[in-house]
Amino acid sequence: MAKQSKAQKDTVHRVMHEFKEGKLKIRGSGPKVKNPKQAIAIALHEAGASNQESPKKNRENLSKTKSKERRGETASKKSVSKKTASPRERLSGKASKAGRAKTRAELYAEAKRRDLPGRSRMSKAELERSLHR
Repeated sequence: MAKQSKAQKDTVHRVMHEFKEGKLKIRGSGPKVKNPKQAIAIALHEAGASNQESPKKNRENLSKTKSKERRGETASKKSVSKKTASPRERLSGKASKAGRAKTRAELYAEAKRRDLPGRSRMSKAELERSLHR
């Protein structure tokens, strides 16, 4: 068997961790996986390291899995991080606010706090300009 890449090893590790935690399901929403051999087969399939599929199909499987991991659609990647947070999560304060631009609502709240005249009719760019004076 060929040597696995770091991405493949990480994916196998994540899937086996899900299995041990009891979170691994068949096809994502089906029944939980109870058989360790089935968990290994799923891990190799998701990692694109299966000897039952063509190299092209393995590459497709790995890229599909990695994109799901980036979007947070896997069982163990459900936590909210600064990089993967949706705009709504970022606004609600579930993710770190450091290192991102302020929204118009945040700028308007600051303008209201400073009692800037005409703030309700200002665009986001106008609010930024008037607040930075």
